[in-house]
Amino acid sequence: MERMVAMGGDGLCPHPALDVVKRPRLLDPSALSPFVDPLPVPVMLRPRMGETLRIAMRATEQRLHRDLPPTPLWTYGGSMPGPTIEAHSGQVLRVDWQNRLPSKHFLPIDHHLCGAEEDQPEVRTVVHLHGARAPAAMDGYPADWFVPGNSRLQVYPNRQDAATLWYHDHAMGINRLNMYAGMFGAVLLRDAHETSLGLPQGEQEIPLFLCDRLLTEEGQLYYPVSGRHDAPWVPEVFGNVMLVNGAVLPYLQVQPRRYRFRVINAANGRFFHLSLPDHRPFLQIGSDQGLLAAAVRQTSVMLAPGERADLVIDFTALAGQQISLINDALPIMQFRVGSAPVRDDSVVPAVLRELPRMPESAASRTRLLTLDSYSDCVAEPMLMLLNGKRWKDPVTENPVLDSTEIWSLLNLTSDTHPIHLHMVRFQILDRRPFDINVWMASKTVYYIGPAQPPPPDEQGWKDIAPAWPGMVTRIIVRFDGYVGRYVWHCHLLEHAANEIMRPFDVLPA
Repeated sequence: MERMVAMGGDGLCPHPALDVVKRPRLLDPSALSPFVDPLPVPVMLRPRMGETLRIAMRATEQRLHRDLPPTPLWTYGGSMPGPTIEAHSGQVLRVDWQNRLPSKHFLPIDHHLCGAEEDQPEVRTVVHLHGARAPAAMDGYPADWFVPGNSRLQVYPNRQDAATLWYHDHAMGINRLNMYAGMFGAVLLRDAHETSLGLPQGEQEIPLFLCDRLLTEEGQLYYPVSGRHDAPWVPEVFGNVMLVNGAVLPYLQVQPRRYRFRVINAANGRFFHLSLPDHRPFLQIGSDQGLLAAAVRQTSVMLAPGERADLVIDFTALAGQQISLINDALPIMQFRVGSAPVRDDSVVPAVLRELPRMPESAASRTRLLTLDSYSDCVAEPMLMLLNGKRWKDPVTENPVLDSTEIWSLLNLTSDTHPIHLHMVRFQILDRRPFDINVWMASKTVYYIGPAQPPPPDEQGWKDIAPAWPGMVTRIIVRFDGYVGRYVWHCHLLEHAANEIMRPFDVLPA
């Protein structure tokens, strides 16, 4: 196959066997009245010590906008997003995930994808608690799925710092469809240190799930297909409407005080570039794996699929006003600030936590790993791999428990790939441009510019590293936690399905 290094357009080759696919009439989002629906805030579950939460996955309907009929969805706990779970560091969280979904999928399955073959059940689920340091049997391994009528008890030790975690489906070959259908929710993991800081809390702490969907004029989900009835997979999915907590253009009534927003990008493929009008500043206090060392003053923030940002917005000076949260140039929700003054005892301390940078000298091994893209106009429109290996190839990444490694991610494609490692947290060391043509000719890394350190908002603990095209992105990872088999993958869900996802084994010391 020919490697695709700099693909134009959508990266698909013309195919002689394309079918005529009638695309439904899509909704014009500008026809919807903006800011007429209140922002849905997911119900908060606070399990008692030793309690087992029981959360059912069900087909349901949800009105995404006042002027649209209800949209069929698949959800946890009856809503998109599912309930927010409050957990505590060092206290075990037990969740019985119950699959009560139908036996037939309502979105187009591609049986050519690994794990989604015709001999596999159409509807399969397994829950991954994204960002959790969990034993391998509890991590939500993609092949460890279960079918409707069954359930799975997963136990999370929570031996980690406070962070914004989120749960979502991870079933091999179809998690792109299950998540598109609405299967995700948040876990707010707390610890004593974070609680002591005096950050906004209670009604002033709100999760914001961002995603996009293609909606028809009737308000129904549409998942795009390739034009081949036997191979409907497409490499990327971008929607015509933006959803915040499952609502189109909602509003949130706030008081003139500080609010803390746990922002999670749950899109299949869209990057969100968030800002406030007139470049109004806000504070970013955390990223994927918890608090930063100190708050970062921002006028915008970029989130790749799967990434999180912990933001504090101070509405004190905006009493009586209305402002929008903007994605690129378009509003996605509105804040309505009350006019009555209120007492605000919350603070954002100058120092949030001790967060030393990991020295490169701590690493006992460095791995050079390529992000690859191939095309073959006969066999398949596009194939994406990690280090040239398919999912079922033998495991090649096998770090030892409690060892530290540097992974150098060479992006040979034209896309930014948000690379996620399960079970561990890491730090981004730097990104550096290299000559792809030299690599293709001699497998030699020839740098063409200086290394670029991560900006302040990326200098905390991460579990997703956006690997930019034409760059070597280096991360330093300590594999502390548990032995067993985990996965690393691109969090563009269509990419992970074909097949930019690989297992790795953490070996006993």
